[in-house]
Parts: sequence; C-alpha cells; structure tokens
Amino acid sequence: MWRLATPDDDPALTTFCLALYKEDPGPEPMTTERIQRTLAALREEPRRGHAVVLELEGRVLGYALLISFWSNEFGGEVCVIDELYVAAEVRGQGHGTSLMNALATGKGPWPGTPAAVSLEVRPDNVRARALYERLGFSGKNLVLRRKPEGTS
Repeated sequence: MWRLATPDDDPALTTFCLALYKEDPGPEPMTTERIQRTLAALREEPRRGHAVVLELEGRVLGYALLISFWSNEFGGEVCVIDELYVAAEVRGQGHGTSLMNALATGKGPWPGTPAAVSLEVRPDNVRARALYERLGFSGKNLVLRRKPEGTS
C-alpha cells in the first residue's frame, strides 16, 4: 500500500533513495543531506508535493517523490513522479502499477485527481520504460494525460 511518508519513515526512505542513485545514477551524486533537505521542504510546504512510501506487512519497501506544478497546457495540477523506487525483493509484483493507477484515478496518496501524471526515465532504463509505456505514458518526457471532463 502506498501512503504518505512520515518522519519515522526517513531512515528507510533515505536508504532506498541512495540505492536508487547507486542503481541509476543521476547527473549529481546523491547525499543524505540532500535527501533530508528535500523531505523537510515537502513537509514544510506540502503544496510542492509529497514523499510517499510503499508499506507491505509493516515494512517500508519503496518510495516515490511526487511533485506538483500547475500546467496551463493540461488545465490543472500535474503530478510529476520525480523518483520511484521499489525494493528488488518485491519488484515485478505490480506495486509501481498500483501507484500509477491510484494517481491517475485520484485514489492514491495525492490530494485529488491530477490533470496529468508526468515522469522522466532514461532511455537505457528499458524495464522502467516498458512499464510506463504499458501504462499509457507517451512522449519524450512520458506523460499520462487524464481525459478532459465530458469526454469518453
């Protein structure tokens, strides 16, 4: 189950964040201090977004950073999945899919239904790209658009 992260989740979230950057390095090395600064900013200003965790049988086994911005193009708030990580031991069990579906339908750890869900993935991350495309994401930066109200 995906839920909002609490300060008690910070040690696990930090461990997984560092693991993500070890598996899929970004342009800058990740540090514990940067992670703590991000979590503090999201808690102090929740309108910016949320850290969420995947909890299974009382254990935190993944996390996502969900960032908010308003888009004129999409006519509302966009939920950007800035980071998503699921522990290797529970990958391939539908947890990423469940988060994406919950976000797209407004039934997840996000306030309301976003006008779109957006994410970026490196071209060489074949497994993640296949998941996102299977879920309907498309375009250079992979965007899942919600159908405008009143259309089918």
